Amino acid sequence: MSKRTVVIGASANPERYAYKAVASLMNHGHEVFPLGLRGGKIQDLDILTDRPALQHIDTVSLYVGPNNQAEWLDYIFALKPKRIIFNPGTENPALEKKAEEQGIEAIEACTLVLLSIGNY
Repeated sequence: MSKRTVVIGASANPERYAYKAVASLMNHGHEVFPLGLRGGKIQDLDILTDRPALQHIDTVSLYVGPNNQAEWLDYIFALKPKRIIFNPGTENPALEKKAEEQGIEAIEACTLVLLSIGNY
């Protein structure tokens, strides 16, 4: 089943994990919205540099560290995702607690690993 996923911290650099995650999500049939500070492409998908109003988001996958998450908080909560994946290096206990208080599942995991083991 396709899960509408927002990837925050997307990069057009194929060496970056955020790039690899977007590509893997697409390869696994998920609808992906890559958001980044700079435009570019991940395969044939444009990286969005704005914060579009999106509906029915299942997952937000974070690739920005705790020091840069504050500017995304209002947007993340406005999306009303079912869960937020805190990829390695993005762990933020205060944000995880706030998410769970709003009924959003907060998990510390690697999007790439979850996809590779069929547990996404």
